[in-house]
Amino acid sequence: QVQLVESGGGLVQSGDSLRLSCAASGRTASNYGMGWFRQAPGKEREFVAAVSWSGSSTSYADSVKGRFTISRGNAKNTVYLQMNSLKSEDTAVYYCAATSLLGIPSRANDYAFWGQGTQVTVSS
Repeated sequence: QVQLVESGGGLVQSGDSLRLSCAASGRTASNYGMGWFRQAPGKEREFVAAVSWSGSSTSYADSVKGRFTISRGNAKNTVYLQMNSLKSEDTAVYYCAATSLLGIPSRANDYAFWGQGTQVTVSS
């Protein structure tokens, strides 16, 4: 089992930056690939970014490429999502997720463990 706890959400203005953190715990948490997803009201959950268990490979949705950066901490059991140049359309609940699959999957169904989510609101 892997437990995930997100933090760092909040209310910011358009153009601001925000960094989300996800703390993973569990016996082999550092061996899991990690991803960030988001869900806006009335919309389906969508992929944002993912990082491999080693931290050497990353993947991004086109909508955030060049603005968001995903990374792992040195101990590999913390994942960050640095969000720059935020837009109103980035407003959503952001979820951290963990996968035992190799690579950096972008489908929500490929992730077995999920955090409770953290709200990000960007005012225009």
